Amino acid sequence: MPGTDAVVTRGRVGVMLPRDLPASDLIPYARRAEQLGFDEVWVVEDLGWRGGVAQAATALAVTERITVGIGIMPAGARNVCFAAMELATLAQLHPGRVVAGIGHGMPGWMRDAGAWPASPVTLLKEYTTALRTLLRGEPGPANGRYVQCEGVQLTEIPELAPPVILGVRGPKSQAAAGEVADGLLLAEPAAPAYIENSRLHLGPDATVVSYDAAAVDEDENVALDRVRDGLAAIGEPDWAAHIAPLPFAAELGAHREASADGAEFARTLPAEWVRALAITGTPAQARAAIAARHAAGASTVVLAPVGADALHSLESLARVLS
Repeated sequence: MPGTDAVVTRGRVGVMLPRDLPASDLIPYARRAEQLGFDEVWVVEDLGWRGGVAQAATALAVTERITVGIGIMPAGARNVCFAAMELATLAQLHPGRVVAGIGHGMPGWMRDAGAWPASPVTLLKEYTTALRTLLRGEPGPANGRYVQCEGVQLTEIPELAPPVILGVRGPKSQAAAGEVADGLLLAEPAAPAYIENSRLHLGPDATVVSYDAAAVDEDENVALDRVRDGLAAIGEPDWAAHIAPLPFAAELGAHREASADGAEFARTLPAEWVRALAITGTPAQARAAIAARHAAGASTVVLAPVGADALHSLESLARVLS
């Protein structure tokens, strides 16, 4: 497993900055996440929403301590030389506080943008290798099938190169993370069994960041009902790798087939499954769910708030930190 210049330690808890958060709330949200004691805040880059680098730069500029992760920057979306320049600048200005997530991007989105390659794994391996090389201040590697940066060298390099982890699902892509990256970013749902399976592709010192839909309330039933909205998509084929290690995988598939749509699917999931697929319930129950993910091999567990008012949800999620 490749080493990293900045290590994310185990036992950390982060929070996601929702993609639909009003722009006027981005700065208050990042500041409040730090004030509440979260270790990390993660921004997302979904096609048509907001750019990951711009969000990360803003969050870093208005905070002092919290780590900011970008999860993820699609490899097909940016020339690797210029991506390295952006990340190196962030890491220079905010040493030790940046984590870069790289991935394929959702196939449909990337096809719409004209950026889906014939061999996604080849692109990802070439891109990640080149990106990490450039961030270390070394000349770019030999040109490959997709990535051409041979001999390119950054003038401005950070003292601490940011970790580069891959946000990928399938076994081939996760194996690539073990070969060329500093670890994995696991999209939600990331139940302990999925984390354990994914870790098999990595070395013992690799970073694993896991996302999970999250809702916390003193009344368990209130939290369970709220978090269901964050599970509407997980019965779709793109999430099969997340579900396969779970003991109720076949039943969940049948449940999705019997449901008219994702909303009905999520609304009628058995409570036991919801507890397994999300971080939810009372603060004590949510802390236990986080601990189980750390025990399964997650370095950082990132809570993706579910609820109409993201700032209010942020406050409720912070109860897991006490």
